[in-house]
Order: sequence, then C-alpha cells, then structure tokens
Amino acid sequence: MNIQTSAPKVEVRLGFKLQGLLIAVLVGIAILLIPTPEGLSTKAWGMFALFVATIVAIIAKAMPMGAATLVALVISGLSGLTPLSPAKGEVGMLSGFSNGTIWLIAIAMFLSRAVIKTGLGKRIALYFVARFGKRMMGVAYGIALADVVIGPGIPSASARGGGIMYPIMQSIADAYNSKPGPTARRAGAFLAIAVSQIDTIVCTMFLTAMAGNPLIAELAKSQGVEITWMTWFLGAIVPGIVSLILLPYFVYLIYPPELKDTPKMAEMAREELNSMGKMSQAEWILALDFILLLLLWTVGDLVFHIPATVSAFVGLVILLLTNIMSWKNIISETAAWDTMFWFAVLVMMANALNKYGTISWISTHIADSVGSFSWPVAFTILVLVYFYTRYFFASAMAHISAMYLAFVAAAIAVGTPPIIAAIGLGYTSTLSMSLTQYAGGPGPALYGSGYNSTGQWWGVSFAVSILSLAIWFSVGGVWMKLLGWW
Repeated sequence: MNIQTSAPKVEVRLGFKLQGLLIAVLVGIAILLIPTPEGLSTKAWGMFALFVATIVAIIAKAMPMGAATLVALVISGLSGLTPLSPAKGEVGMLSGFSNGTIWLIAIAMFLSRAVIKTGLGKRIALYFVARFGKRMMGVAYGIALADVVIGPGIPSASARGGGIMYPIMQSIADAYNSKPGPTARRAGAFLAIAVSQIDTIVCTMFLTAMAGNPLIAELAKSQGVEITWMTWFLGAIVPGIVSLILLPYFVYLIYPPELKDTPKMAEMAREELNSMGKMSQAEWILALDFILLLLLWTVGDLVFHIPATVSAFVGLVILLLTNIMSWKNIISETAAWDTMFWFAVLVMMANALNKYGTISWISTHIADSVGSFSWPVAFTILVLVYFYTRYFFASAMAHISAMYLAFVAAAIAVGTPPIIAAIGLGYTSTLSMSLTQYAGGPGPALYGSGYNSTGQWWGVSFAVSILSLAIWFSVGGVWMKLLGWW
C-alpha cells in the first residue's frame, strides 16, 4: 500500500515592502557616510544611524513593527553596538526584555482582553448611554464616562474606541438613519470625531490607558525622572476632567449634529442591557479585580510602595485562578506579545543612545536653538513643535521613540523642572493622537466609517487641539504648581 503525503505548499515572497526598506537602508547608510560629529564615539553614531533607519522603516511600513525591530536587534548585536554580554558602559542586546515597565503593558493588555471577552466593557458603555443618552451631548458624555471607567485597564485606544465605543456609535447613527454622505451630519459625523477626542483624553489620563505611556515613563528614567502610575494620574486628573467636560461640547458647537434629541438611543441601550441579562459571575470577579488593581496602583504605590508591574501580576493571577483567563488565552494574545517585543527593542535602543551620549548631543543642539528664552517660553516652543510634528507620524510609538527623549533632555537643559519636562511632553505625546485620522488609536476605524472627509476631520481636530493645549497649559500648569512640581 502506497501512502502518499504532501506537505502544505508554502508561498515564498518578500516579507517586506521593498521601497520602504530601501528608503530606510539608504537613510541609515547616508548617516554613516557623514563623518562622526565631534564629541560622539563611532559606536554612538552607528547606533544613531541604526535607530533612525528603524524609525524610517516603521513610518514607511516597510514591515510589521515587531519585524522591523527584530532586524534592528540582530544588526545591533552583530555589529557590536549592543553586545549580548555587555562590558561596563555598554548596553546589552537583550536588556530591554528584563524591563518591568514592558511587562506592565503586556499584562495590562492581557487584562483588557478579559474586559472585552466577558462583555463587561460593553455593559459599562451601554449603562452610561442608557443613563445620559436622551440628548446627543448626553451620548457623548456617556461615552466619556464609560471610557474613563474602563480606560485604566485597557491599554489600547484602538480596543476601547474602535472595539467598544465604535459599534455603539455606529448603532446610534444607524438608529437615526445617519449614513455616510448626505445624512452624515445628522449624527455620525459628530460622534466619530467626539469619540476620537474623548479616547485621546482618556489615554492621557492614565499610565495604563495607552501602550505609549509606559514607554514614556521608561524613557524618562534615563533623565532621572521617576513617573509612577500614581504620578501620571495625579498630574493628569484635573486638566483631564476639564478637557472631558469642555472638548466634546466644543466639538458640538463648531461641528454640531443635526439631531439634538436622541430618546430612541437611551431606550435602545436599555433594551440591549436587558438582553445581556444580569452581570455574570465572571464580570463580577473581573470588576472586583479591576477595583483591586486601581487600589494597588494608587494606595499600594503611595503607602506600601508596591511596583505597578507587581500589582498587574496580582490582577492577572486572580483571573487565571478563577479561569476568567486561561493560560491558552494568554499565550494566544498575539497583540500583547508583539507589543512586548518591539517595546523591549525600542527601549534597549533608546537606552543605548542615551548611554553612548547621542541624546545629550542632540538635545544640546535643540536647546541651543531656544536657549535665549526663559524656560517657560522655551518649553512652550518645544511642546508646540513636538505636538504638531505628529502630522508626519502614523504611529504613536514611532513619534515617541523618535523625538520624546531628545525633547525632554532639551527641555531640562533650558531649565525646565525635570518632572514638568518629562510628564508635560508625555501628556503631549498622547494629546496629539487625535490630530489626524491616521495618528493612532481608534482614528482609522472611526474615519473609515465614512462620515467625515479628511478636510472636516483635520479642520475640527486642529481647532480642538488649540483649546486642548490651552487647557493643559493653563489648568494643568496651575494644578502642577499646586502639586509643587515647579
């Protein structure tokens, strides 16, 4: 008997976009061809070339972000820029993978999957829409309250805004026959931009509400600034609340929906809640676990000095022991492991740039350009430049990785109090996310719904950005003065 077996056919093709990769390689080579600047070592300049080439590859979408950073990791190891067994004064090739902040964001992403899996996130959103959804502004504020409640435990703007809030927004628009095109302004156009702006504010309020925030906290350490979960929250709570009150209403004023009253929506939300039934045991356990985590991240941090990463592990173990999350769920959560990988490599490269003196060299040149001003004026200029360069980035991580550390170092160099420099630019990193439909978070999904043109999205978002910066500079500045930060 002949048994014939055939292996599955594997299609061999390029695992990258040739044009994007060529641009990245040429940029890296061009930098290497420039004579090493005075004051920098060959290793420092080589790491700078590799880092810039990696960021260009990410921006150009030459390959997935994890793959691009893997290539950079291998090159850094082979070239000796980051040896596997580093000597004193060097940065290890795999040093980023032992970083506690990286584990924090990965575990938070595991927890966020449980929020979506159990339906708790959807239930919370429907509850607030049912309570406040009789008017269109009430719908916006209901979504804002729901986002605030689930924000600390879901470190993905896309998961919250795109996975939970977007379907609810779409249901509202459909209920009132608001479709892309002539009827878009009836409800959908306003809600899409409002949800985007709300999600951005919530991302700014909590360290664990967006994957880029822990990266910022880790990069700030290299400048001697320790940003804990509680520090981040404490600085953002007052300007964040003011923003959540004013910015959705501002969108309502400058880009009003044709429909003002939406009683049908509140009723639909109540019906959907009724169809979901009572909270399941899994939802109750998850809700209590969530409350425990918030206590550990706040009181535990202040009183018992329990690191946020350790607290996150506690929350994850509870979900494992109660079988809300299985080990199979965890190992199959590809987004978390992917984030953890490229996060670790970017942190390693940033640490190498700082250790080898590259960041100091760059920040000195930036500081020289604004050094003639007092630190408040110089810092304002740096924030505005940092904020509006977001137009050129389609990735929050690329923007933070490319610019944050140098701008923080420059701000400190011109006399800005270190905590203000680090956390102020950190908040700016997230606030700029709503400038364009491609800048990150739920923007691609919300814009992709078709309710807004590019001109409408950019125009409204730019106007909102001015008010947003005014709030964070004025209200935030006064609040941080009261906190004794400057």
